[in-house]
Amino acid sequence: MMRRYEEMPKIKLPHAKDIKISDTTIRDGCQMPGIVMKKSHKLKIFEYLHDMGVEKLETFVYNDRDKEACRAMLDYSYEYPEVTGWARANPADIDEVLKVGGIRETGILMSISDSHIFDKMGLKSYEEAEEKYLNALQYAVDHGLKTRCHIEDTSRANYAFVYPFIKKCIEIDPHTIIRVCDTLGYGVPFPEEPEPYGIPIVVKKLKEMGVKHIEMHIHDDYGLGVANTLAGLWYGADWANLTFLGIGERAGNSELEKVLAFLITRVEGFDKYDLRKVTEFAQYMEDEIGLRVPRNKAIVGKNIFSHESGIHTAGIIKNPFTYEPFPPELVGGKRNLMIGQTSGTEIVRLKAEEALAELLGIKVQVEKSDPRVKAIHKEIQRMYDAEERRSSVSDEEMKDYVRKYFLYNVDGCDEDSQDKRTKKAPNPALLNPEFLPLDAPPIDTLKAMKKPAKDEPGQDK
Repeated sequence: MMRRYEEMPKIKLPHAKDIKISDTTIRDGCQMPGIVMKKSHKLKIFEYLHDMGVEKLETFVYNDRDKEACRAMLDYSYEYPEVTGWARANPADIDEVLKVGGIRETGILMSISDSHIFDKMGLKSYEEAEEKYLNALQYAVDHGLKTRCHIEDTSRANYAFVYPFIKKCIEIDPHTIIRVCDTLGYGVPFPEEPEPYGIPIVVKKLKEMGVKHIEMHIHDDYGLGVANTLAGLWYGADWANLTFLGIGERAGNSELEKVLAFLITRVEGFDKYDLRKVTEFAQYMEDEIGLRVPRNKAIVGKNIFSHESGIHTAGIIKNPFTYEPFPPELVGGKRNLMIGQTSGTEIVRLKAEEALAELLGIKVQVEKSDPRVKAIHKEIQRMYDAEERRSSVSDEEMKDYVRKYFLYNVDGCDEDSQDKRTKKAPNPALLNPEFLPLDAPPIDTLKAMKKPAKDEPGQDK
């Protein structure tokens, strides 16, 4: 039986126990056009990453404001995320990392594809590129830094050069992290695809060469960022480098929240991460950084736990597992059942109960077959049929429908017989006049509207 979240089997990732997460939201994410992060923004992001349990982050250290933010993060004295630097492959950049004090690791950019080596950097040969990169790596090691070799544009590179070059990197620093950078998203997660595109084969061969630590840094130009990241982790990478909401250049990077949600809910062994603040984090990025988070954005979008269609809402009401891959609480989200053009009577029934509870102050049970529920559903559908509406029905509007059909006893059920209409339940508001809405008619008027039939007991003869 698989009718509950806990009953679903989890995937067994071959190298799960070794996997860690690094974040580059305040480094690569800052390069997203139109994004400007102040020191206060970076510190708040740092705090959210700490709450999530992310092990490491990287940051620029080029100017005074970068360094000031770095020092402020280091002053928190958090065990994680560890604050690490980033440098181009020259000693001057590495000196800037060393000036911060307290940073123990830096990434070093090593552009590896032909277009990067020859066109972007203007180098004359592979040999010149290799000498430049290895000298920078040696300089960082000599100055006591742990290192990451950022092998930029690996998915468009000549592997006759790439593999021998990486071999020399791990000879200089056996514990260096080799970052596989799929800079334009050309990589694919298919195990049979060879280099330069095949992420699995590249990771497997790096492992066979003796690389101890491999990190996936995948851009999302073709929408395969998360898939390629997970493929790398499956075949032996032990780090995933990500950005929150996938921010970054062009189409951005693999999304931190997606990878973590997948690992936590679908894979064995990732209880160390906590996503309860990611919805709040996304709202912060929207309010303070100016990002627009799409409503249907996986994990943190406003619609992720919103349901409108009749089939979906009926399923959710009976068992949320039916149409939600994980509980909203996991990511700090909230379920929202809505009435719209595709809604059925089950959600109208539920919303009527909620509205009555709020209006009357008591819990009221309403049946799906109640003619008043059908009347409200019919009136809402007439509105959509006439194309008078482009949005869902709000809870406040639903209260108005409930007042109309339940409290004031307006009859909207044309198909009901006279017998059914005379058997309506008594108006609960008449029994509890203190709960009448403020804009209701006076109680005497309501009593007059409810005048007893001729033969009812208590009528004056």
